[in-house]
Amino acid sequence: MPIFKSSDELKNILGGFFEIMVADPQIGAKLKDSKLVIRFNYKNPVLSITADCSRSEIKIIYNDNATIPEIEMFMDADIAHKFWLGEINLVMALARRQMIVKGPIPRILKLLPVIKPAYKMYKEYCVINL
Repeated sequence: MPIFKSSDELKNILGGFFEIMVADPQIGAKLKDSKLVIRFNYKNPVLSITADCSRSEIKIIYNDNATIPEIEMFMDADIAHKFWLGEINLVMALARRQMIVKGPIPRILKLLPVIKPAYKMYKEYCVINL
């Protein structure tokens, strides 16, 4: 049975976490410095979340087709949940095709140290919100 029962629940939980993560002074500042525009395309349930770090303020956009991402990631929502819990290694998920990337993979890998503190944040966030 999927973790997220609907697209709205996925948006509220994972999207809400993204909003908190980009607002974090350390993580948000480093993401902003990346100037990256990345779209996460989820299935089961279906939702896309675009993080536009190219602006003066990071913008999180849902189901947006107008913004052109530099990187797109495709995955099952449950895989994303396990990733943010720290249970899935990105490189292994890419090798196993649990996550598929369209765009420069080195740019994604460069962000791993930046988002590392978010794993603990997500665990704490899930206790309250799931």
